[in-house]
Amino acid sequence: MDQRHAGGTLRLGVDVGGTFTDIVAVSADGRSVMAKVPSTPADQSVGVASGWRASGVTPEDVAVFAHGTTVATNALLERRGGRTALVTTEGFRDLLEIGRQNRASLYDLARHHPPPLVPRDLRFTVRERMGPEGVITPLDEATVVTAAEAVAAAGNVEAVAVCLLFAYVHPEHERRVGEALQSRLPGVAVSLSCDVLPEFREYERISTTVADAYLRPRLSSYLRRLATRAEAADLPTPLIMQSSGGVADLTVAASHPARFVLSGPAGGVVGASYVAGLSGYRDVLTFDMGGTSTDVAPVVGGTAQTTTESVVAGVPLRLPMVDVHTVSAGGGSVAWVDEGGVLRVGPHSAGAEPGPAAYGLGGEQPTVTDANLVLGALPDGARFGGGLVLQRGLAERALAPLAARLGLDVGPAALGIVRVAETTMGRALRMISVERGLDPRHFSLVAFGGAGGLHACALAEALGCRTVLLPRAAGVLSALGLAISPVRRDYVRPLLGAATVELEQAFVELEAQARAELASPSTQRRADLRYAGQSFELTVTGDTPAELVDAFHAEHERRYGHRIDDEPVELVSLRLVASVAGAGPRLIEPAPTGEAVTGWRRLLLEGGTVEAAVLDRAAMGRGSKVDGPAVVELPEATCLVRPGWAGEIDDAGTLILRWTS
Repeated sequence: MDQRHAGGTLRLGVDVGGTFTDIVAVSADGRSVMAKVPSTPADQSVGVASGWRASGVTPEDVAVFAHGTTVATNALLERRGGRTALVTTEGFRDLLEIGRQNRASLYDLARHHPPPLVPRDLRFTVRERMGPEGVITPLDEATVVTAAEAVAAAGNVEAVAVCLLFAYVHPEHERRVGEALQSRLPGVAVSLSCDVLPEFREYERISTTVADAYLRPRLSSYLRRLATRAEAADLPTPLIMQSSGGVADLTVAASHPARFVLSGPAGGVVGASYVAGLSGYRDVLTFDMGGTSTDVAPVVGGTAQTTTESVVAGVPLRLPMVDVHTVSAGGGSVAWVDEGGVLRVGPHSAGAEPGPAAYGLGGEQPTVTDANLVLGALPDGARFGGGLVLQRGLAERALAPLAARLGLDVGPAALGIVRVAETTMGRALRMISVERGLDPRHFSLVAFGGAGGLHACALAEALGCRTVLLPRAAGVLSALGLAISPVRRDYVRPLLGAATVELEQAFVELEAQARAELASPSTQRRADLRYAGQSFELTVTGDTPAELVDAFHAEHERRYGHRIDDEPVELVSLRLVASVAGAGPRLIEPAPTGEAVTGWRRLLLEGGTVEAAVLDRAAMGRGSKVDGPAVVELPEATCLVRPGWAGEIDDAGTLILRWTS
């Protein structure tokens, strides 16, 4: 981490979303600066640079600069990574395409499957075979040379993934192949599975390694541009948010891009967990609704839940990630009518360019934002996000053709758009709660993102959550999460069926490695365990074998509804999380300015039209109360307080809403 400004006191977080780039600078004493500017999809670093300029932060005051990016995510979604080749063990050339027999739709035999990241003509093999105990068939050097020449002859290959059988235990052959490729193809990125994912399960390992190689050219290029802009602005070298919920330096990000595919959403979960904890809430569901998508995640006991089994854009990635589920339902999601006359919302989004029709930037399709403007939840003529002005007339014009096709007036059509979007988001929240063995009635909902507060009360009602938290920084909470995030490294070692002595020794070795790479890190021991005979495992936390086994039984019961205490428990892999704490300021609630109630607005809800008070959040302070129906306007977000909800602002500056009905 670059600490060039020894006198700097600010931690700067910049999060790039599909529509807006959010900026937060927070000091150790809790003072903060917030800003929001339109994203620049062609080159996100341009929006990042304009964002920190818009914040008014002086570079010499910045001690830490942390960044969340969607470059890796978008490269997977849009299939715009580098031209990648694969070298694997002879006989396993098609494993990447065969995959598992899991089906997204069980009875749809014609369902389209995303194509593999590496086409068959760019997959090559070498003759070798490792077994659990070591070499079975020596590495055939002639096939190594042939594979390297074939990759070179393919032309314009930007990256190569190498994944050999049993390389996670015995990496010697794989490293030799990597050396040969780097010698023959200088300047081409080479990803080795023994470095990317030293774990068993061949398909997941090959898929993750291929994704790592596929993303390296794009992410590395972006990070170079970002670093150049930061240096020109005299800012510290940026730290990049990992999918696991901690930041890492540029070198790690450029070398292991697969760890950063959920960079942006992870910052939001960290920020939501932190502000909820300041208000005394440790069991929450995070709800981040931005312009393009909605991200939801569970936080249990104050700890963001993580998983090592994720699928992003159809690509399995077996790496530590916050347990985020994303759906295509954001403020910019486009509403349309399908061939059967059914109203749909998303997955297509108007994005930042041209954006919703109401922005006046050339968009003509109706979006969720346009619907909220027509319903009265958003104000006509409002200015936000770099000078954008909401225009209700443009929103109504965009909704009119869709309403006519549905046989409705514009108002009811807008209400239908919002309800369809909320149904999609509600399913996502149930997936990360009910389907994880968590009862949403025992959780509070933390709403953030520019549009999260508009839908939070309705979603909470549907889930049975009786409390909604709206942080003062709701519109830029992901950027706040980046600013306060710890530096983090994740380590894993396969130890299938290892004895207790081996387990302790391996932990000690990993802890020594962590201390060598980080300055005085705190560590957390984890392990992947399963009942003997099971095919899949659960990751639990504990310092000793006994603690790990007890934690496994408890987690198995929570997740699946039963436990078998007399069944042998088998160790699969051990993990170590090493981190260096970030900032932990108690956010200061500024003194209120002016009158809180700025007017009244007519809202169209399910039961008809109601009169709602409009409140300026900047004019509200500790103890300020809200009774629904009302609209609370923040500089970067808006909250719709539905009838039956009421609350007040607490000492941490969070609006705590409770369902009184």
